Amino acid sequence: MNMTRNGISRRGLLAAFAATTVVAAPTFANAFGVLRGAGDIRRIRMYSGRTGESIDTIYWIEGQYINEAVKELNHFMRDWRNGQTISMDLRNLDIMTAAHRLLDVDEPYMLLSGYRSPQTNAMLRSRSGGVAKNSLHMKGQAADLRLKSRSVGQMARAASACSAGGVGSYSGSNFVHMDCGPVRTWGR
Repeated sequence: MNMTRNGISRRGLLAAFAATTVVAAPTFANAFGVLRGAGDIRRIRMYSGRTGESIDTIYWIEGQYINEAVKELNHFMRDWRNGQTISMDLRNLDIMTAAHRLLDVDEPYMLLSGYRSPQTNAMLRSRSGGVAKNSLHMKGQAADLRLKSRSVGQMARAASACSAGGVGSYSGSNFVHMDCGPVRTWGR
């Protein structure tokens, strides 16, 4: 594997270009889809240490989200504490997928937190100062992720390269927060 000093391969960068461009410039999504031609797919693989579940699905083919796959992802990314679901923001799935492609790994993400109900967020906030009162997790617009084969720094750089949302580095807890809110970074 040809890795750069940031842990992102040239092949991964090229593979992620299409998804990253669509995320960064959503107004051109339809036109860009036509220019890409056949073979445009978006696939995401994750597992949850909390529930023991895993998912490996293609959720986009040639400009169209696949409703059944999106429903499965919404269920997979549910608040595991109470089973509540929400329609996850598809832009965040695209950011996660683009960052994964940039990292050029076969390993699935470990999902630590996707959707959080307001009750769960309030409970976590009462236990930790690092939980935002108006967390994007409660809107289905964020995910906390980990990869065994990549460092927090490598994952954060890949997500930041998408220039499409927020990226938080939590080195002490070994995970990266990715969201589709305003472009910003925090942590180390």
